Amino acid sequence: MEYVDTEYSLWLTWFLTPVIVTFLLPAVIIILIYISSIIFHLYRLYRLRVVAGVQSDWRHAARLAVCALWDAHGWLWHGYEIRGLENIPDGPFLVIYYHGALPIDMYYFIARMLLFKRRHIHTVADRILFKIPGWKALLEGLCVIPGTVQTCASVLKAGNPLAISPGGVYEAQFGDHHYRLNWKSRVGFAKVALEAKVPIVPMFTQNVREAFRTVGWLRNVWLRVYAAIRVPLAPVYGGFPVKLVTHLGPAIPYDPEATPDQLQKKVAQAIEDLIEEHQRIPGSIFLALAERIQERPKQKKSSNTKQLSNGKCQNGDVRTKQNGVTDSSQSDKAKVS
Repeated sequence: MEYVDTEYSLWLTWFLTPVIVTFLLPAVIIILIYISSIIFHLYRLYRLRVVAGVQSDWRHAARLAVCALWDAHGWLWHGYEIRGLENIPDGPFLVIYYHGALPIDMYYFIARMLLFKRRHIHTVADRILFKIPGWKALLEGLCVIPGTVQTCASVLKAGNPLAISPGGVYEAQFGDHHYRLNWKSRVGFAKVALEAKVPIVPMFTQNVREAFRTVGWLRNVWLRVYAAIRVPLAPVYGGFPVKLVTHLGPAIPYDPEATPDQLQKKVAQAIEDLIEEHQRIPGSIFLALAERIQERPKQKKSSNTKQLSNGKCQNGDVRTKQNGVTDSSQSDKAKVS
């Protein structure tokens, strides 16, 4: 008979289980997205009953159901909170936010704003999401658009709030727990705000990089692949039940004298101020988990500590080049972020 080392097998199982779980937990988010998509399809199939019995708009009824699902997940798994709601202006506004490895904070933010504030936040997403089977109906139902400057401005001019992450997929894939912005020279969102003449609300979610992270190994490979084909392939792990708190900074009013570059730097500084005030750097998964029990205020750094603004000015002053690979931004006329 073949000999089996039971103790070694048990040790190997004990050792690998946490690793496997950290890579499987992100699948829960994918499952929730597909459940949300199924909800939209069901409401569309039974729209006559929905219109007669629940809502005058079956899409709105479906949004409420989907948002209830995501708000429940955020409350149970992350103790999700929003702070700074008093900074939300009346009328249309543009939300600019830091993009985590997975933008789960934006899912929770949209859900809570619709459920409790009756404000439906439209969002901009990468075109690749619309090509994923089963997602298109959900994205359209939630008013997610692959934004250009013109389409985004039209959404705001119609009186709707809109959310954009200038860092986009690049920031999601290649950001880390140091929380530096990776906006490059993207100023499309600033052009949108100036064209629509709306205020900008800076947004940052505390511990969003501790909930999900991208792997650090083979980073150069993922960077080269992304630069070549624009497909995010860096593996994501995590799903840890850390405390998530979305912080909204004071609204930046419309200034007709500001240029897109000036406005971009102003917004970047506002988000960096939120990060500096609320986020422990470098981020710690263990401490973020502990904050579910008791929040610990961030310790203030000494005035002698040298600060790196926005990761070597990655918000546009300096275009970074990593190991011979430059992430060239697409035309602002074609894309917002």
